[in-house]
Amino acid sequence: MLKQRIITAIAIVVPLVLLLAVLEPIALMVLFAAIVLGAAWEWSDLSGIGSLVLRALYTLAMAAGMGVLFLESNLSSVVPDSEVIRDVLHIAGVWWAIALLWVMGYPGSARLWGNLAVRALLGFVVLLPTWLALCYLRLQGQGVLLIIYVLLVVIAADVGAYFAGRAWGKSKLAVNVSPNKSWAGFWGGLAASQALALAAAMLWPGGLPVALVPFMVLSGIASLASVLGDLLESMFKRHRGIKDSGNLLPGHGGLLDRLDSLTAAIPVFTLGMMLIGW
Repeated sequence: MLKQRIITAIAIVVPLVLLLAVLEPIALMVLFAAIVLGAAWEWSDLSGIGSLVLRALYTLAMAAGMGVLFLESNLSSVVPDSEVIRDVLHIAGVWWAIALLWVMGYPGSARLWGNLAVRALLGFVVLLPTWLALCYLRLQGQGVLLIIYVLLVVIAADVGAYFAGRAWGKSKLAVNVSPNKSWAGFWGGLAASQALALAAAMLWPGGLPVALVPFMVLSGIASLASVLGDLLESMFKRHRGIKDSGNLLPGHGGLLDRLDSLTAAIPVFTLGMMLIGW
């Protein structure tokens, strides 16, 4: 399984990095939108929407939401409206703080979010800020490098958690949500993100876009957010009674099974960069 996961991850990451390097911003926004719409299709099922027609309408509503954000944040301009984007990402930050409480309180917390309507609405709160943050990052100086860096943070956290969890993972992190996750894995993923930040400081072309200490702190926060994104989807899948959000990616399940960590890490990282003056 580990070998299959590694092969699939490489098959995803390498073409994505190449596309990030060669595509113009608008083309990348369209690519990001297509990925998010695929995730929205899976989220509709995760929410409990059974009808294919209603799932298609849900996905179209997500596309409409991206269209509104595109216009309101002026993404077609070289200088997008950072205030609108910051407001949306603040909402995402508050949401992920609430999500942490729900994950830690599961299964009791399900009474707050377990009905279909709430879960469907949460898909917009999770996916739209992810798309907006990716688009905003791409429009900034060194934006491609920063997107790749956040991808690497998530991968490093996943790999660090895997090996630390296998070696020392006796104390469970959220046993009611994801029994295989441990505190050792949590700390291992955080340590891996800090090692990556130090490596980035030495290798980043022209130097880091911000000072090293806030960059390391933000990398750690993004790493921890990635764990929360993973746990949130696991919680929703457990409540729905399914193992994977789909079967599109061998060894990874569906799109959401691979993007879950990024849906938290990307908006949190982008908001953090904005708040520290980047």
